[in-house]
Amino acid sequence: MQKSTHSPEYAHVLKRLVKMRRDAGMTQQQVADVLEREQSFVWRIEKGERRLDVVEFFWVCNALGYDAAKVYPELCAAFVSEK
Repeated sequence: MQKSTHSPEYAHVLKRLVKMRRDAGMTQQQVADVLEREQSFVWRIEKGERRLDVVEFFWVCNALGYDAAKVYPELCAAFVSEK
């Protein structure tokens, strides 16, 4: 088993998060402000330098105005279709 941060699935998660942020019309700084974190936190997530756990994924989705309970099954379906 490879490390998840280097997997095609995790690359898909990162692309989806960036798309969600852009679709929400938010900058990295605006997301960071909602999360009460520094902008570099969001940058590191989007570049794959910082791995998100499930709770952080939930918080980021909420900050972007998305329901994590709807986003996650969509990601899982994409993982299955990529194989």
